[in-house]
Amino acid sequence: MSDQTQTESLSFQTEVQQILHLMIHSLYSDKEIFLRELISNASDACDKLRFESLIDEGLLEFGDELAVHVSIDKDARTVTVSDNGIGMTRDEVIENIGTIARSGTKQFIEAMTGENSSDSNLIGQFGVGFYSAFIVADKVSLITRKAGQVADTGVMWSSDGSEKYEISTVERPERGTEVTLHLREGEDEFLESYRLRSIISKYSDHISLPIKMLTEASPDKDEGEGADNDKSDAPEWEIANKGSALWARSKKDITEEEYNTFYTSVAYDPQPPMCVMHNQVEGTLEYVSLLYIPSKAPFDLWDREQRHGIKLYVRRIFIMDDAKYLMPSYLRFVRGVVDCADLPLNVSREFLQKNKEIDKIRAGSVKKILGELKKLCNDDDQEKYQRFWDEFGKVLKEGIVEDMENQKPLSELLRFATTHDDSDKQTVSLDAYVKRMPLKQKAIYYITAETHAAAQTSPHLEIFRKHGIEVLLLSDPIDEWVVNHLTEYNEKPLQSVAKGSLDLDDFEESKKDKKQEKEFKDITDKIKDALGDSVKEVRVSYRLTDSPACLVADETDMGGNLERMLKAMGQDAPTAKPIMEINPEHPIIEHLKNDQSRVDDWAHVLFDQAALSEGAALKQPAAYVKRVNSLLTESTQTSTQEVNP
Repeated sequence: MSDQTQTESLSFQTEVQQILHLMIHSLYSDKEIFLRELISNASDACDKLRFESLIDEGLLEFGDELAVHVSIDKDARTVTVSDNGIGMTRDEVIENIGTIARSGTKQFIEAMTGENSSDSNLIGQFGVGFYSAFIVADKVSLITRKAGQVADTGVMWSSDGSEKYEISTVERPERGTEVTLHLREGEDEFLESYRLRSIISKYSDHISLPIKMLTEASPDKDEGEGADNDKSDAPEWEIANKGSALWARSKKDITEEEYNTFYTSVAYDPQPPMCVMHNQVEGTLEYVSLLYIPSKAPFDLWDREQRHGIKLYVRRIFIMDDAKYLMPSYLRFVRGVVDCADLPLNVSREFLQKNKEIDKIRAGSVKKILGELKKLCNDDDQEKYQRFWDEFGKVLKEGIVEDMENQKPLSELLRFATTHDDSDKQTVSLDAYVKRMPLKQKAIYYITAETHAAAQTSPHLEIFRKHGIEVLLLSDPIDEWVVNHLTEYNEKPLQSVAKGSLDLDDFEESKKDKKQEKEFKDITDKIKDALGDSVKEVRVSYRLTDSPACLVADETDMGGNLERMLKAMGQDAPTAKPIMEINPEHPIIEHLKNDQSRVDDWAHVLFDQAALSEGAALKQPAAYVKRVNSLLTESTQTSTQEVNP
């Protein structure tokens, strides 16, 4: 026997040790989910074998029916879940059980040690289902053999949930994997056949593979996966699940409870979904989709690379769990299945990438989802759509940038915070905004800022508040890209209040502003000379009523907020010089017009204050403080002299 065949004692990865500790010490409710997870793994192993056997028929070996077996040994106090699927090699056992490569492991540990520590559904969401066996077992053993390999390449693995596990190479004639749980004291309920059958019915009825248990009259002990034979003394197995694909049934025959139960099985979410969309398409392309919109955002919502929301089936045969080609990124929160009758079984990711049928399924699914959301936001129950928007609105906005074909229906779903509401709630649709526009108003006005508070208190809003004109307050990072791609709505252009010049017709301003430009030309020129290359231009402002100055981007330049965002992300951003606008009716500007002795200091202070008001960081904060202190000192001395001449 080679060194490889000897028993080895290996250490679990640190993250695995932490997860095992959580399984053993934290989960006291919903213990039954261990069976759901092990059956799910077994089913996946069979599906992988079925898929790979399309290329290599020899992997099926004896050609027996793919199935999952669940058995009980009351004397030994064990529960065994076995399958005749793809199986694992020694290296795969170490990789799949001894370590965890998934990036979300840290998030899982944080979630399970926080306020969600009792949520057993997190186990399925994070793909660590095998370890759920330790919720009820003080020892778990596994024996497996990879399909297509010889019998003496079997692998035995066992662990008591401590820091180490043992692994060895053994003889195993059958392919597939057998997991045996040695139940700890107090878990006797799982030694009852009726209890395990109820769990299978609850969680695994939809699995198309047969899940078999011994008949009540048969011996309790599992005699192996090859027990289905004609020997008179062989145990008799019977199917414990319905094995019918829920999505293949007629909608009128499916109850809300069945829809919700299936949703839980595919999304690992105990809460009922917000929306259910069951759609059957016939014609040149035949497919069925069963899609769900969750009530709450999944934990990995912001991980654009983690795309496992939609399962693809071909004629009820599972192909892959990857939504990349079936659903756009901005709908990555959608869960469910798509089953197509017209795709070949040997589907590859390369095939999906270039397939017209997949493109049609994707387009049809997107249309269905956006249509459902449109109905939801037009429904009398506005609170329901608001709950959806609060959970998924930021992600849906990505579609405005990524999906030009569906930009119009997407824009109808958008919600924003505005100056008509003091809260930061995004509740106003573009339709509602347009209906409230005064007859003279030509544009939909918005402002972008790093935070809602910064947007709400921006000096750029002063003239709009004075005349009661509503402005969209945009503070989500994605908003900068949204307004760059959504340039108009209902033939109304979207215009930033912090870029370019304003159309005074919207504000019924008199022509006195043109006169003020001439009156203050001398001081605007001197401020420009003082600031030099820091600004593109200095001009009289029509948008300020209370503040002395503000910074405005030129119509064709990048706004300051977007520039700061790009730099914070480590990207190169073209630095555009801002335009400085001064308020001719502000006391400071009036003072400067009449007394230009310290115009240089005042110019820099006003520029820095304007930058601060829009959330920018000062390049020379110490110089700013020095100038302010100097001006304050001078003001104090002047006041003292006036009091004591």
